[in-house]
Amino acid sequence: MQIGPHVLPNTVFVAPMAGVTDRPFRQLCRRFGAGYAVSEMVTSRKDLWHTLKTSRRADHTGEPAPIAVQIAGVDPQEMAEAARYNIDRGAQIIDINMGCPAKKVCNKWAGSALMQNEPLAVRIAEAVVAACAPQGVPVTLKMRTGWSAAHKNAVALARAFESAGVQMLTVHGRTREQGYRGEAEYDTIAAVKAAVRVPVVANGDIDSPEKARAVLRATGADAVMIGRAAQAAPWLLRDVAHHLATGRRLAPPLTLEVRDALLAHLQDHYALYGEAAGVRSARKHIGWMVAAMPGGAEFRQRMNRIEQAPAQWQAVADFWQALAERHDRLPAASGAGLALAC
Repeated sequence: MQIGPHVLPNTVFVAPMAGVTDRPFRQLCRRFGAGYAVSEMVTSRKDLWHTLKTSRRADHTGEPAPIAVQIAGVDPQEMAEAARYNIDRGAQIIDINMGCPAKKVCNKWAGSALMQNEPLAVRIAEAVVAACAPQGVPVTLKMRTGWSAAHKNAVALARAFESAGVQMLTVHGRTREQGYRGEAEYDTIAAVKAAVRVPVVANGDIDSPEKARAVLRATGADAVMIGRAAQAAPWLLRDVAHHLATGRRLAPPLTLEVRDALLAHLQDHYALYGEAAGVRSARKHIGWMVAAMPGGAEFRQRMNRIEQAPAQWQAVADFWQALAERHDRLPAASGAGLALAC
């Protein structure tokens, strides 16, 4: 799998998710076998570039290559400037967001709302490609199947984006109207794959190694992208990559291995956000990853009352250590059966 000059180690990707795929989480997913991880979306609005939120999202210190940054906006020239801004800060791949279904994004005609205005969507792709080409930075794009069931235009847009110079397309198998409801469909992704020559990535409801293989067979896609299932079980990424390569399932990860990875993740988290903000934002990550574990619900309630980073870190260490004393490997049910859309 290759994007521009970048050869990826496998075809299992982590989806860009606002409020989730910050640098520490991307590094955690890469540690657990993701071949590629895309940042949270960075706004194209220049007046917000110097805010703390954007400066954190544009911080790639210690992140393994290739560094992929997703940008969001509605104005072609602003999007081109956003691409250059992020390249100056280390981005090696620029991804255009035309897939986000959030109301606060779509109400500003960004994200998947752009699929309603095909000429504007294409102009944005052309402007971003033109900004990135002189620096040898490839442009990718993530979209949905369309705005609604009556307006599925992913195939037509895919052809136009390919002509504009976009080098990889990711398609989430839902319309914007669906949000994350119902089941993802893969026929549209298969149609996109048949219509273009650039790599196509399948996204939506991929929550197990077997589902990943089935989706690749159904769509002919070149890779899979996993979103919310990775929130609760980032180790799923390694299992999927192994299964796609060998046809076999890995044994569940060693509990102590998971403990060590999550504790390192917390330290990275505190370093990026500081203690007060880091403790608060870490709670969701901790909660997701203990939810399926024995005693996880009770632990989450206790953990959410902790206000200091050292105490939070120690509580997580103690929880996973106690789990390791009962289970050498993660309990088989953990991270399995997560019927989550990405």
